[in-house]
Amino acid sequence: MLAYIVRRLLLIVPTLVGIMLAAADALQASREAEGARLVGFIRDRIDTIEAAVARIAARSPERVVAHRERLREAVRELAREVGFDVTRIADARPLDGAATAMRARLDEGRLDGMEWITADRIARATDPASLLDGAKSFVVMAASYWDDVPRPPVDPSNPRGRVARYAWGRDYHDVLREAANEVATGLTRIAGSPVRTRTFVDSSPLAERAVAIRAGLGWAGKSTMVLSPGIGTYTLLATILTDLEIEPDAPLAKSCGACTRCIDSCPTGALVAPGILDARTCVSFHTIENRGLIPMHLRPAIGEWLFGCDDCQDSCPVNRRPARGRLADLRASTPDDAWPALFPILAMDEPKFRARYRRSAIWRTKRRGLQRNACVVLGNLGDPSAVPILAAIVLDAGADSIVRGHAAWALGQI
Repeated sequence: MLAYIVRRLLLIVPTLVGIMLAAADALQASREAEGARLVGFIRDRIDTIEAAVARIAARSPERVVAHRERLREAVRELAREVGFDVTRIADARPLDGAATAMRARLDEGRLDGMEWITADRIARATDPASLLDGAKSFVVMAASYWDDVPRPPVDPSNPRGRVARYAWGRDYHDVLREAANEVATGLTRIAGSPVRTRTFVDSSPLAERAVAIRAGLGWAGKSTMVLSPGIGTYTLLATILTDLEIEPDAPLAKSCGACTRCIDSCPTGALVAPGILDARTCVSFHTIENRGLIPMHLRPAIGEWLFGCDDCQDSCPVNRRPARGRLADLRASTPDDAWPALFPILAMDEPKFRARYRRSAIWRTKRRGLQRNACVVLGNLGDPSAVPILAAIVLDAGADSIVRGHAAWALGQI
């Protein structure tokens, strides 16, 4: 804004000078004495204007930085008001390091099964200028989704599975996008002039974790998660890219040190090295993104996980005292949101599945995927009470072939 005012004044002043001098010369020709006094008056005014412009143009860099810092604090306050726990700012330079790492994972085949992750998408996700013209700053906001829902009492006639915490409440894409859009709208009020923005919540083409690390919201964990002081890894990110220049935060000078608990706790060994995840063996990938058969050698390691997996996060010492999330819509409404009963899931038709999960992140795996996963969990639990319903699925020629195949596997385990 300051630079804009200076530029406009510098453009206007020469025009004003020319008009005033021309008027003065005309008056001087007709009224020498009176015109001389007027010329002197006008020249005094010109000197005043030019001096004011010079003072504005010569403002110190410290004042500019102070202005951007005030913007940063105002943005943080607004984000806190709408429910985000931590907000940090990053500049909008290209994310070259993230681009290199993502291309390497793609070339190594570690992203197989996620067809939407292409070289072109990686290029866009790491080039802010391609996502918003005139991009200057990222506003990175984190919301804790941690909550504690104790396991219901064990009932042999009603076996249950587990759902990853981030999917306990309403679909986080919707919850965070609504909150982030409030902040994006507020940026114009904070800046005092219109600003351009684009909001990202996970599904959009942006390397959000790389932006969060640059912004100092957290550091890169060996689990590939962002570890944020005070709220740990149980965080969901929303990011606003804007053409408003805001003073950036510094990255954190932290690391996981020698700790490898997340790597050691991964049930399938999908964390093949610090910060490197092989999606082909990841429980979360297979219970959410995989639309076909889950490899048989991985099924026992899935354990009770019906949707997603929190093992690497549950083992992380940074999560010893996690902060309960402030966005209530991310929390479970009932114990069944966190520990779903499996028999009702296997009995669901499409309308019942839609009614139960349409506004949940679980919707992504579709009914076939959820029922397939339920069969795997029942096989791992080894509960004989599951035999009748699993056998009915196997014998039902009209049942989905993927679900039937996993039900047969589960019967073999029991």
